[in-house]
Amino acid sequence: MKKRIISAISFLLYIATFSLNAQQAVFTTHNVELLFAGDIMQHETQLKAAKTKNGRYSFSSCYRYIKPEIESADIAIGNLETPIGKSGFSGYPSFCAPDSFLYAAVNAGFDVMLFANNHCFDKGKPAAMHTLDLMDSLGIAHCGVYRNAEEREKRYPLIINKNGVSIALLNYTYGTNGRNVPAPMVVNLIDKKKMAADIKKAKEFNPDVIIACMHWGDEYVSLPPKKVKEVRDWLIKQGVDHIIGNHPHVVQPIELNFNEERCKYNATVYSTGNLLSNMSLRKTDGGAMISMKLSKYLNYTSISALEYIFTWIAPKDDKGNRDFTIYPAATTEITGSKNAKEKLKIFLDDSRKLFKKHNKGDVEEKKSSTVRVRL
Repeated sequence: MKKRIISAISFLLYIATFSLNAQQAVFTTHNVELLFAGDIMQHETQLKAAKTKNGRYSFSSCYRYIKPEIESADIAIGNLETPIGKSGFSGYPSFCAPDSFLYAAVNAGFDVMLFANNHCFDKGKPAAMHTLDLMDSLGIAHCGVYRNAEEREKRYPLIINKNGVSIALLNYTYGTNGRNVPAPMVVNLIDKKKMAADIKKAKEFNPDVIIACMHWGDEYVSLPPKKVKEVRDWLIKQGVDHIIGNHPHVVQPIELNFNEERCKYNATVYSTGNLLSNMSLRKTDGGAMISMKLSKYLNYTSISALEYIFTWIAPKDDKGNRDFTIYPAATTEITGSKNAKEKLKIFLDDSRKLFKKHNKGDVEEKKSSTVRVRL
């Protein structure tokens, strides 16, 4: 991959220097790092664990060990799979979290929240609207759900400009768990006709990259089904550069495929798994944060690095309590609980085995700082 990228860049530089006076030509490299995290959910057990003595809720400690990675990215993007409400807080099957649930994610360093998912209307219009209002008040960009068609027309696609690189962000979901979309609100559904129009509109902004974030696939399955790959191929053909998937609640493979026509790589992350949840079945107790580094030379923008950091949440302790701290799985050293050690090892072994067999291209595991904890 790196050789092809270097060759393409070298060719562009050669053409430019051939046309200009080499003594006067100055070429600026623009670099930006994006971080994509998995599903952020609040189950009932998390709500109970977050309740403080004064009756309020605090989730800030959940992110303390991965906060440096989130903050270090130029743009950190999470998938908010729990609407935020003013009351009626609850877990599965109808999620609803207090304001502090979103505060914690924003304080951890997230800049953008994806909201097009099957749980966005779990508590109807009031919670969905409150979620949008709260994100706006916190100054966090969001994508996928809108108050009305006029707002969608004005704010979609989400255009992000950072470090001299322009990114068009798209977000779609396969459905809303059978719940009707409350008028006049709009959610982006996976519909080829609408997506084609959105991609065309995105191109009119002349972005350096177009990234589609897809809520798709089958839950608890480690490999993407044929229908997902078909949509993936269609999106790339339409002009999308990179695709980040979620919803299955387990990690799925990462692919870097060279696009001969465009002379660049297309990245596909089929599923990032879970970032924050109470899920504990095998493979659902963690996920992968994806670091995508983009480099822009002249008008050519490519992936200079694609890496992943496995994240993990420990199981219940001997007293039946669960701490919902998110750990950097590969660099967490556990003392005390044999069960926790075994669960962590199983998650890492399963994930690494899957990636070793099915990942394509130059994709590397990134190690975070070491965390030593007694569980």
